[in-house]
Amino acid sequence: MLRVYHLLIGVFLLVAIPVGAKFVLPQFSGNKITAPTPSVTPPSTTPTKTSTKVENMWQKLLGNTSVPDGWEVAPCQDNATLLCVANEGERLGTVEIGVYPVNNNPEFQKYLTASGIPLGSKADYQNPEYQVKVIQFLQAWVADFYTNLTKNRQGVYGNKVIFSTYPPQQVTIGKLPGIRYGFVGIKSESGVEEQHIGHITYDGAKLYVITTSFAPGAGAGKFAKLENLAVFQPYLYAIAENLKLPMQSSGTKP
Repeated sequence: MLRVYHLLIGVFLLVAIPVGAKFVLPQFSGNKITAPTPSVTPPSTTPTKTSTKVENMWQKLLGNTSVPDGWEVAPCQDNATLLCVANEGERLGTVEIGVYPVNNNPEFQKYLTASGIPLGSKADYQNPEYQVKVIQFLQAWVADFYTNLTKNRQGVYGNKVIFSTYPPQQVTIGKLPGIRYGFVGIKSESGVEEQHIGHITYDGAKLYVITTSFAPGAGAGKFAKLENLAVFQPYLYAIAENLKLPMQSSGTKP
């Protein structure tokens, strides 16, 4: 009798599992939009691997901060690359940082040499000529990022969403020259489909890419509500400006 009972259970599972899968699998198929955050950096780029046991990067980089009344920012405890933004203890969103060494990345090296920065050269943050070359290097990176991203979004959105990129802006990130960039997708019938804000800088050895967004399909570095991202946006600019970059332990050779 017991064997017959087990046999009946087995038959039930064989029938039930395919039915249940119908409710799960569609979430991973179709035209679901995955938003690139310089997660859409060149394919050969691999960000520094982290885990919850590794010290959060923001712990070292975060400088002076200001936020709206009742809000707070702090390195996330559950992810070593995220800065958490909260209001009275409720998480509103996160900002992600990626750190990309240049010495093992041919794509980044291509941008460097094209901008007149020889591989292995010493970083000279105080030299205006050097800063101009760094800006050219970062602008080239953003230009290629925009080109690839636009092709991707045209294929995904078609005529349903109007996609546009923001003009890159030269900014200061810590004591380093940097670029602020971003993009937005506006639904044809009205409303924002996605909005992304990014900052990028170079310390002579590594690229620092800081991103956040409002996007239903985004991974890390996002806000659940567009209005909260809009409120936090000017404070994000100030946080980037006050980062402790370059780090004292940073190398000077790409």
